Amino acid sequence: MKPLYTLGLAALLPFMVSAQEAGAIDPSVPAGAVTEEAVEVYGPRDAADVVFADLLYEFRPVVVFGDSPEDPNFLRQMELLRRDLAALEQRDVVLVTDTDPEARSEWRTRLRPRGFSLVLMDKDLRPVIRKPLPWEVREIVAAIDKFPLRRQEMLERNPAGR
Repeated sequence: MKPLYTLGLAALLPFMVSAQEAGAIDPSVPAGAVTEEAVEVYGPRDAADVVFADLLYEFRPVVVFGDSPEDPNFLRQMELLRRDLAALEQRDVVLVTDTDPEARSEWRTRLRPRGFSLVLMDKDLRPVIRKPLPWEVREIVAAIDKFPLRRQEMLERNPAGR
């Protein structure tokens, strides 16, 4: 099996080299990396800069609250999210962060977190899941894939169910 796998990779090598020479693959950008433009759209974005109603039926907000930017749970959650922003981007997730309880942002007044909180919302801006501890991206993605609107999107993109 190992020689067959090696042979398959060797067969793809010329195509990868020609694509890289043509500029199709940037060797300085790791596979699965998110572009700067995607970071501007999908986040993380400060809650003070994001209007709640502007996201309606366009994005799925994942809101990360903390009592301060130095909150250990907040820092851990942001580290976990940065590991796989591409998976979140595929699900139209916009990351919204709020670490200033005194500012009383629109997000805080609507969602009313206590301390650290991770809130997963659907495109209808309804909170679906609230977590008091950081979550891995794979757990977030699995939860989002169970949302009714996400399941409908997946069916529309692939009606055969494959």
